[in-house]
Amino acid sequence: MDKLSKLPSGIIESTLCLLPIQEAARTSILSKEWRYHWTKIPKLVFIEEDAFEVSTDGAELSVLEQTFDRPSERKMMTNRCKLFYAIYQVLLVHEGPINEFTLCMPVDGSCVEIDHIIRHLSKKKTVKILKLDFNGSYRLPLSLFSFHQLTELYLNGCVLDHQPSSIGFGSLTTLNMQEIWTCDKTLLRLLSSCPLLKRLTINSDGGTIDESGDLTMADLFECLRGI
Repeated sequence: MDKLSKLPSGIIESTLCLLPIQEAARTSILSKEWRYHWTKIPKLVFIEEDAFEVSTDGAELSVLEQTFDRPSERKMMTNRCKLFYAIYQVLLVHEGPINEFTLCMPVDGSCVEIDHIIRHLSKKKTVKILKLDFNGSYRLPLSLFSFHQLTELYLNGCVLDHQPSSIGFGSLTTLNMQEIWTCDKTLLRLLSSCPLLKRLTINSDGGTIDESGDLTMADLFECLRGI
């Protein structure tokens, strides 16, 4: 048995967490014991511009990558469709908890595929760190407010215009919002649902926070009294 096969599972999975998901999937070829370790890593990162870089080192393709090279209609997919397909495949075969999830891609308006991904993650009830970077104006779905176990939430290039009946971010300690489109009432309602919040960053450059005129700074400070 080689040395790689003798490594404890915890060390293997911690190492794989440091790699982009496509690189982590490539480790499936290292040995029989490594074949499915990448499906158990608790940290998943998907960045569109990095997802389909062509390998120049002659490395053998992983099981995941081979699904994109079959002689079929998938060869005609756009990179974005391939990315969504890859995410769906990873979520389908993933075992164990997903503690951290990152998705970075330019999106304007609604996107059903991303809505499905967020809804799926919310149902797992294990995600503690969620990073959504869209560099546009993606309209966040209602399912975002179902991540009751979140401790850190990072949003960039999103539209927050829902008025859900309840917002339960009772465990959230870090909230970072960049280029957000929302209104002051929605923002204050969101902040008031985060009793454990310790770190707050709001940057509306490139975004908009509409003012209703009937809310005051006192309302804001009341929401932030725990910070």
